[in-house]
Amino acid sequence: MMGTCHCTRCRKVGASTFVFVKKADLKWIQGRDQVQLFAPVPPYKYGRCFCRTCGTSLGEILSEEDSFPIAANALDGELGLRTRFHEFVAEKPSWYDIRDDARQFDGHPVST
Repeated sequence: MMGTCHCTRCRKVGASTFVFVKKADLKWIQGRDQVQLFAPVPPYKYGRCFCRTCGTSLGEILSEEDSFPIAANALDGELGLRTRFHEFVAEKPSWYDIRDDARQFDGHPVST
């Protein structure tokens, strides 16, 4: 599943479209020791991860949850997904227009 977040945190790291991954499906090949975590402050529930080597925003790749978002821009190749929802639309800047018909939520989605 893929969604786009419009909160100020996501916009600042330049990675606001995420692919939700099941923890059981993620296999580390190398580089886990180069991932740095920035802890969240409520109402945000996910920490932000980035690569200490190149600075790429990775989403919440170190999460202990059963599923978590990874920044879509960090994944190579076609994903075969479309945005299913937009979250934190209440924080969206006025200069950005949402131009798809995906569901919109003022905060975290209630259901998708």
